Amino acid sequence: MPQPDHVSALPIADPATLDEDLKAVYAKCVEKLGLVPNVLRAYSLRPQKLRNFTAMYNELMLAPSGLSKLEREMVAVVVSSANRCYYCLVAHGQAVRKLSGDPELGEMMALNYRVAKLDRRQRAMLDFAWKLTETPHEIGEADRALLREVGLAEEDIFDLAETAAFFNLSNRMAYALDMMPNPEYHRLDR
Repeated sequence: MPQPDHVSALPIADPATLDEDLKAVYAKCVEKLGLVPNVLRAYSLRPQKLRNFTAMYNELMLAPSGLSKLEREMVAVVVSSANRCYYCLVAHGQAVRKLSGDPELGEMMALNYRVAKLDRRQRAMLDFAWKLTETPHEIGEADRALLREVGLAEEDIFDLAETAAFFNLSNRMAYALDMMPNPEYHRLDR
């Protein structure tokens, strides 16, 4: 059974009507991914917010960090698993499959990251992301100390927290707008 056939419950902009900078974002997505992620299409309703979203996403996920791109994608999936966000589980689960070269890892991250054979650093990072999502009021110095113990620098802890927080926001937007992931993600990197 296919997923619902819409991008968002709200209207999306005709790509031809977008400003040139946003058309360039779409073109870059097609060049790199072969598609325009539906989250960008959903955000096209509010062009400046689309710019803000892409800038924040690119800073979090692509800029230099002590967290690898794969680790950041793993955080995205674990947060989305805690929130049961269909859009992000599908989209970022595919990214984990691609970056790791391991289709099973993407599934484990989506369903129960605790069954994955992770090193202590990754396990601590994902436990922190889960806790920040499920019980943020319980985060304290002991949690940050554990991250330091497994090798995260202060800047890495900041990046981890910001990534988890961003995907909590993104998950809530996906729910609020009833965003559907691009169907292509389901078949990729399996």
